[in-house]
Amino acid sequence: MGKKIRIAIAGVGNCCSSLIQGLYYYKKVNFNDELVPGLMHNIIGGYKISDIKPVAAFDVDARKVKRDLSEAIFALPNNTMIFQREIPNMAVPIQMGPVLDGVAQHMLEYPEGESFRISHEKPVNVVKALKDSGAEIFVNYLPVGSEEAVKFYARCALEAGCAFINMMPVFIASNDDWAKKFENKNLPVAGDDIKTMIGATITHRMLAKLWSDRGVKLERTYQLNTGGNTDFLNMLERLRLKSKKISKTESVQSQLPVPLEPKNIHIGPSDYVPWQKDNKICFIRMEGTMFGGAPSVMDLRLSVEDSPNSAGCAIDAIRCAKLALDRGIGGRLISISAYTMKHPPVQYSDNVAREMVEEFIAGKRER
Repeated sequence: MGKKIRIAIAGVGNCCSSLIQGLYYYKKVNFNDELVPGLMHNIIGGYKISDIKPVAAFDVDARKVKRDLSEAIFALPNNTMIFQREIPNMAVPIQMGPVLDGVAQHMLEYPEGESFRISHEKPVNVVKALKDSGAEIFVNYLPVGSEEAVKFYARCALEAGCAFINMMPVFIASNDDWAKKFENKNLPVAGDDIKTMIGATITHRMLAKLWSDRGVKLERTYQLNTGGNTDFLNMLERLRLKSKKISKTESVQSQLPVPLEPKNIHIGPSDYVPWQKDNKICFIRMEGTMFGGAPSVMDLRLSVEDSPNSAGCAIDAIRCAKLALDRGIGGRLISISAYTMKHPPVQYSDNVAREMVEEFIAGKRER
């Protein structure tokens, strides 16, 4: 196809780091291979990973602003694993965005190496920066709880004529009013809250569906998570967790024939453990009833590197958004949102969502 997918990124944290590293890690991969480890789709609509080209990026941290994207992704407080160190200068300087509610106050109480430090640079005109860069897809990676900041960047996407992919649990694609704004502009919007390839939410919801399909009545369940990245540090402020808990809980509840009562389901971050860095440890417990009233109990422990775990999903979402732009499709992207997001506009079981994505890639209309 020969065309590039020009993306802008808001939030140059661990998830952004894994995404950018992946663009170069997979640069020499033989995409004719049937399966490439770490990728759900080698090619989508003719687009390879190497066709994704970052052209603008925004952050508020003093250690990232004004540095090239190729360097900023390795700057503190980022602490995800480095699997591709050699990245050439990308000629994409990090531009200062508005802080708004993007930085929790308690961050200042923690060491500089673990937390955000706000730059004194003046925020740029984001809409102008997007237009000047030629960005066509705007990817949001802001911290959990950044309600006003996410809405600000969504408005910027609309004004600049960019598709918007919301990787965080602020409800944009799944909000009727916001979705209508993108539909009116004939711009694609996907979201909300990225799933990982094999993470806490996808595992929990698949197990819930398995129990339901096999006739086991799930009566109680919890999901507890610990980690040592800025996401977990940020979420120590419980007021920032409202939409995150809704997103994760509804994702699991959607797989049950009858949702559990709130007192019988607890899903959410548990604690910040600095030495874990970007490693996320998840504990899932499920209690239910089988044939004859016999009890069924499952305890599961999952350990994953959090940010690389989401990068493959993000890359699929970006390429599907590009296909939508190529085809003149605006508004909600139902299939890729259901496949890659925890809180999509419409919840489907994961096998159905994958079939829908394949149909979309093949050129069939969204359901």
